[in-house]
Amino acid sequence: MKLLLGTNNPGKVREISKFLEGVPLEIISLRTFEEIVPVRETEKSFLANARLKASEYFRQTGLLTLAEDSGLQIDALDGQPGPLSARFAGEEASDADNVTKVLRLLRGIKPARRTARFVCVVAITDGRKIWIATGKCEGRIATRPCGKSGFGYDPIFIPNGYKSTFARLGDTVKDQVSHRAEAFCKVRRILERITGSPKYAADDAPRIRKRS
Repeated sequence: MKLLLGTNNPGKVREISKFLEGVPLEIISLRTFEEIVPVRETEKSFLANARLKASEYFRQTGLLTLAEDSGLQIDALDGQPGPLSARFAGEEASDADNVTKVLRLLRGIKPARRTARFVCVVAITDGRKIWIATGKCEGRIATRPCGKSGFGYDPIFIPNGYKSTFARLGDTVKDQVSHRAEAFCKVRRILERITGSPKYAADDAPRIRKRS
């Protein structure tokens, strides 16, 4: 049985594949299909975008499909960049472009007001039903980029309970406390029910460590 990951983002493919290690499914990405039509994230919420992508990629391939939408919500920016996180600085923006824009908009904002969170919403569909899993990670925005690990906004996001950014803390910490880690613990339970294979449900699931 195959599971299609509805993303072309290599960072997301790498993280998701790691979280689903041991799941009795052959995990493939969109790059397997040369003529697949990319689905534009036209909705205004993470949930709606995740559902849209999962449904559309299933329609094109007929495969059990997993799609997620995730991003950064910054309180001082009224929840921005939100669902526009990947293209906050423009349609062709790089991760560095997006980080630069966030830091520019937060210039002069005191640390106490730089609160933010990463949010992840995952949708899985077999064409008949859609399963949803969510996760979030609270933290704050640093005043400058720090660290070389991860991708996206990792160089400026400091999770609660830590003094360094995700990009400096590295994958070991991120895999325990991130929004995606929390969501994919739930995803594994969903896939267990879909495949009828409970053997990996307890021992292989990522451990989520909450810090306040």
